[in-house]
Amino acid sequence: MRDLTKGPITKSIIAFALPMLLGNVLQQLYNTVDAVIVGRTLGEVGLAAVGTSFPVMFLLISLIMGLGMGANVLISQFFGAKDNASLQRTVGTMYTALLVGGILLSLVGLAASAPVLRLMNTPPEVFPGAVSYLRVIFIGLVGMFGYNGVAALLRGVGDSKTPLYFLILSSFLNIGLDILFIVTFQMGVAGAAWATIASQFIAFLATAVYLNKKHPILKVSWKVLCFDRAIFKRIVAIGLPAGIQQVAMSLGLIALQSVVNSFGAVTAAAYTAGTRVDTYGIMPLMVLGAAFTTFVGQNYGANREDRIRRGLKSIMAASALISIFFFAVAWLFGESIVGLFNTNPEVIAQGVNFLRIQSSFYLVVAILHAFFGLFRGTGDTLVPMIIAVVSLWLIQVPAAVILSGYIGVAGVWWSRPLGWLVGVAAVLLYYRSNRWRRNLAPPLVREVEIG
Repeated sequence: MRDLTKGPITKSIIAFALPMLLGNVLQQLYNTVDAVIVGRTLGEVGLAAVGTSFPVMFLLISLIMGLGMGANVLISQFFGAKDNASLQRTVGTMYTALLVGGILLSLVGLAASAPVLRLMNTPPEVFPGAVSYLRVIFIGLVGMFGYNGVAALLRGVGDSKTPLYFLILSSFLNIGLDILFIVTFQMGVAGAAWATIASQFIAFLATAVYLNKKHPILKVSWKVLCFDRAIFKRIVAIGLPAGIQQVAMSLGLIALQSVVNSFGAVTAAAYTAGTRVDTYGIMPLMVLGAAFTTFVGQNYGANREDRIRRGLKSIMAASALISIFFFAVAWLFGESIVGLFNTNPEVIAQGVNFLRIQSSFYLVVAILHAFFGLFRGTGDTLVPMIIAVVSLWLIQVPAAVILSGYIGVAGVWWSRPLGWLVGVAAVLLYYRSNRWRRNLAPPLVREVEIG
């Protein structure tokens, strides 16, 4: 556990964020390894099937991810206030919500996979593989939710290293299972999904065993399951806007994927490869924002606004350096990296064009997530939700549809930066209004009555 209310600010945030970043990179490797092996073994049709499936999967898990964020913020504030009783009841309530939510969304996902893929204009040759991939993923949602939920709770108390250690083991297992299921057993696209869910379930079990031995306050067992109305209400109040934001983002991804799919399997494959690489550039910026959320939450609970403001300057500087680095990588090595996914020259050309346009605006993304972390850490998840949804649905999606009619699929590529620019303008205006500061007093943890 790490107390972020004292010590050097920049060093504390970076030290806390680094294991989170490595963990996210390894988790993203699940998708990347799937895409590389599928693209190389099954061609652009298989690659397009994996890529088309992702927005649907992301849509149905978004509300649970929102609950995880709500619990993360609440636990970080209880931890900063040294309120262990409230912290333990939050843990039990969160486990109950994850178990019930995981089962329900698995059932919804299994039923909705095919109809949603049809609505997305999935090319006929891609459809069977995409359906099989999604259905396997939904079978394993409980394990996926379990690991991500435990990781969120650990981050709330300042421990970002433990989830990483078990995820490293799981990542290597995932690579081995990918090769075994896809290459050796020739299970096709479904093999990639089985490898992913098996690896994440093992990560969840390993982390749960560790918690039960080392961190009794976060223990995973049937005995700790409880449901505290006041706490759950506050988790939902904080997490629901974030969950709605993720759902809106997911629907936006589906809308964009539908536009991309209308250009055929080659373009869908290029988009899949490009977005996989693009994720590695955006991920560090999102992780810094998430780490800052915990930092703000703990200092909020300890009434340390001075550290919150200094922390904002620190992550802005770090994010700027990261943005410049990945911009250079995308422009210098884009062709070689995209070529790892598929050797079709047209797939590579379209994927590189996508990647270079996105990377030119990474600094904008850095600013956006830094301020999102600030607002969420104080418990204000509504404003980030509104900004994200408006910039996506009123700017990005319409721009993708309109511009693609004039300049082809490049119109979709340019629509994302347009949405980001509008989002940054909005967060800066909100920050300068000082309205976010109204959440700083009285502290949230003193408002919750445990019943």
